[in-house]
Amino acid sequence: MGSGARGSARAPRDRGSFTAELAAGLPAVLLLLLAGLTAVNAVATQAGCLGAAREAALAASRGQPGSAAGVAAAPAGADVSVSVNGDRVTAEVRAPVRALGARLPRITVVATVVAAVEPGAPGPQP
Repeated sequence: MGSGARGSARAPRDRGSFTAELAAGLPAVLLLLLAGLTAVNAVATQAGCLGAAREAALAASRGQPGSAAGVAAAPAGADVSVSVNGDRVTAEVRAPVRALGARLPRITVVATVVAAVEPGAPGPQP
C-alpha cells in the first residue's frame, strides 16, 4: 500500500456542513443553557425561602417577632407572612425568580414551614 492520504479528500458537497449544523443547533443549545441557569436560580431561591420560613416560624414560636426574622433571612423581593393558629405557627415565604430573558414570565417559589409553640415561651408573635 502506498502512502496516499485516503480519507483526507472530502467530497465537494460536504464542505460547509459543520457551519450549517452549528448555525442550526446553536440556538437550541443556548435555549437549554438559559433554561438550566433559570432552574438553578429557582432552586437557590427556593432554598433561601425555606431558610427564611424556618427562621420566621422558629422566632414566632419562641415569642419573638417572626416576620422580622423572616424578612432578615429572605431573598430580595420576598414576601413573608406568619400566622398563628392555636399552638402552631405557620410561616410562608414567596419570592419571584427572574427568568434569564426579558420576555419570559416570572416564576414564583413558595416555602411553608410549621412549628409548634414552645411551652413556657411568651405568646407567639407574627
